[in-house]
Amino acid sequence: MASSGIALVDKPGGMTSHDVVARARKGLGTRKIGHAGTLDPMATGLLVLGVEGATRLLTFLVGLDKTYEATIRLGVSTDSDDADGVETARADAATLAAVTPEAIASGVAALTGPISQIPSTVSAIKVGGRRAYDLAREGVDVELKARSVTVSRFEVLGSRRGEEGIELDVVIDCSSGTYIRALARDLGAALGIGGHLIALRRTHVGPFDVARAASIDDLADRPLLAPAHVASAVLGRVDVTAEEARDLRHGKRLSGAGARMTGDAAAAVDPAGELVGILERRGADLKSGMNMPTTQGEAR
Repeated sequence: MASSGIALVDKPGGMTSHDVVARARKGLGTRKIGHAGTLDPMATGLLVLGVEGATRLLTFLVGLDKTYEATIRLGVSTDSDDADGVETARADAATLAAVTPEAIASGVAALTGPISQIPSTVSAIKVGGRRAYDLAREGVDVELKARSVTVSRFEVLGSRRGEEGIELDVVIDCSSGTYIRALARDLGAALGIGGHLIALRRTHVGPFDVARAASIDDLADRPLLAPAHVASAVLGRVDVTAEEARDLRHGKRLSGAGARMTGDAAAAVDPAGELVGILERRGADLKSGMNMPTTQGEAR
């Protein structure tokens, strides 16, 4: 049986997140693996996998902020808002030439901060129980609702002008659920020339860095991150005694212990370094809102 823990994988381009999970299941010898946030096939970078009992932690990881490095091509629109789609419009040379760096900077600024974003039609969002991309491929007119997201950084690192349009190399820090393809589309629309994404790499998920990730081929040879390490990094940590750990595992509250936790949730870690569960406040008390299995993997 595989150990319980979190794996950081550097997803290659051309694979779906489901493909990565399937390869991980084979390499680690277990069916019990899930991921904390899809990457498009075109995209590369950090995919966070939960293995065995640590799949219970994925619900706390899905909503973490993300960082992406991307390349946007302005001047060409596609039906998927990325390079995998079919071209739908192209700006002429004169229109492109009229777009100034100042206009681009203004468009980027307007897409920074709390914004309302309509996800790309070719996305994994479910509409009536079916994925939007499946409906779009069948020719169904899909209308997705706008959602509130936060883009805390949208920085242009470099730009190039050529026959194919204006290319921008950017780095983006954003809340979970932000579509980078939609940012490319909306920036192009605001400039009146269209736009789409031609490269995307996820470099961070919360505190986790792609620099620490394994390739899909090397995953089986890399130790998993221990659940206690991961939960503490994301939620903060409360050390509990062996007796308190036993009480928490039996569903009992830690009476009057609420002051030991500063946030809304925290990792309860026993003297052996194992994750007991995720603590929640109940008035002045603490209670485990989610218990973990007792055998865990080791931290790197």
